[in-house]
Amino acid sequence: MSAGSLTLTILGSGTSTGVPVLGCRCAVCRSGDAENRRTRCSALLQWSGRNVLIDTATDFRQQALREGIERVDAVLFSHTHADHVHGIDDLRTFTLRGHAIPVYGSAAAMATIRQVFAYIFTDDAEPGFRPRLQLHEVAAPFSLFGQNVTPIPLIHGAGESYGYRVGALAYLTDCSAIPESSLALLGGLEVLVIDALRFSAHASHFNVAGAVAAARRIGARRTLLTHLSHEVDHHRHAADLPGGMEFAFDGLCLDVPCPG
Repeated sequence: MSAGSLTLTILGSGTSTGVPVLGCRCAVCRSGDAENRRTRCSALLQWSGRNVLIDTATDFRQQALREGIERVDAVLFSHTHADHVHGIDDLRTFTLRGHAIPVYGSAAAMATIRQVFAYIFTDDAEPGFRPRLQLHEVAAPFSLFGQNVTPIPLIHGAGESYGYRVGALAYLTDCSAIPESSLALLGGLEVLVIDALRFSAHASHFNVAGAVAAARRIGARRTLLTHLSHEVDHHRHAADLPGGMEFAFDGLCLDVPCPG
């Protein structure tokens, strides 16, 4: 991470099953290519010496060990499907030595986290056996460690999720459509990360063609397709993508100029 930059690390580029898929013998699940081994979808943003997670994926512990993450300063939750939140308990290691971690998301997401993980927020539990978290409902741009973070409302099948924009980077996972009001928040991007589950259609996610079409409307200089299933063979299918678009993979890291 260089001074004045925002660093993105793709912690996980896979869908809810991960890849390889349990019990599957397809060519991608049997592949020896590192790019075809995908943990559950999440990302790490770093700026001003701070580490900000997007989601606590089921595989968060494995991802944090792989990337050498030694602190977590905040978490941005996209939504509360299991593959995006079930690593939440592993945050407790990072709160044993410091202050509570602020977490951000929609009002619905914060309510679900409080309900599903009620043990975290009760007063009678031993504090060493739970992460210390502070829930913050957000529906508009907010300041975090000197940068503006903009929630991007997305359509996720019959439900909703949040993408997030920081500077010239936007991360839009788990979406099947982008409202026009949200597209208006995505101009002038250098880097777009967007959901592209598979080649066949899906009710709750963009397929690759849908993600490419949305990315063309947004017009970022570089687009990474993430939340990938075992339909996608990283190297075999990469050549079919338009210029400026590529498949994300676990561990991919890049820098984006940071405002201010």
